[in-house]
Amino acid sequence: MKYHIDTIPVWDAVKEMCGCPMCRLKCKIEENDVVRYLGGSVMEPSTRIQVNAKGFCPRHQMLLYAQKNRLGHALMMHSHLQETRKEVKSIFERAEKGKTAGGGLFSRSRGEMKDAVASAAKSLKAMASSCILCDSIRENLDRYAYTLIHLYQTDSAFKRAFIDNGGVCLSCAGDLLALAAEEMKGEVLSEFLRDLDATLSARMEQEDHDLKNFTLIFDYRNAGKALDGTKGALERTVNTLRGACLEEPK
Repeated sequence: MKYHIDTIPVWDAVKEMCGCPMCRLKCKIEENDVVRYLGGSVMEPSTRIQVNAKGFCPRHQMLLYAQKNRLGHALMMHSHLQETRKEVKSIFERAEKGKTAGGGLFSRSRGEMKDAVASAAKSLKAMASSCILCDSIRENLDRYAYTLIHLYQTDSAFKRAFIDNGGVCLSCAGDLLALAAEEMKGEVLSEFLRDLDATLSARMEQEDHDLKNFTLIFDYRNAGKALDGTKGALERTVNTLRGACLEEPK
């Protein structure tokens, strides 16, 4: 799969020299999308059609709600609710009547009945888990990941900056390696694998040291002692292991 190359945001994220650059890009995409969906786009027909079909996950509902634009939020949810009611009714009707003509749910065999109910359950879960914001974030993040892979292969200055930045978190390392397996080959792929291994290992080794020191400051025997790396140690470790989810101290 090919993506549009957009180097400036990726370069900017790497130059910040703080945490995982892919996670920073994800946070910026999310912030912009939340504002956009409650801004002028709330009344755009194309946006409303997508929102009606997919809605928002619990996390993004919370972020939208925190914007305190109750009217915009309510307008989107009202039309989404109306579309959801139609689809839910259709799902239950299909489960009760089945795909073939004649015979209701209880006139079919036990196996057919179980399959129909399981299919309805799957459809309801899919509706409840879809999110237009998650899809938008993933699409944009995939584009930035492709750009990062491209820059690593073609720009030696970027490669050096990426390594000096400390690489990426565990989750983003997996995403980048999956893309690298498609887009790289030979020695370049081997070098990228080594660089990701080295930067991630160094990051986790440092956080192992810092987090240990953080736990030690709670020991009364270390009262008043200044231990290295304790500020933000917990937040950094969590963000490395699971992607950016805790705000780190400035």
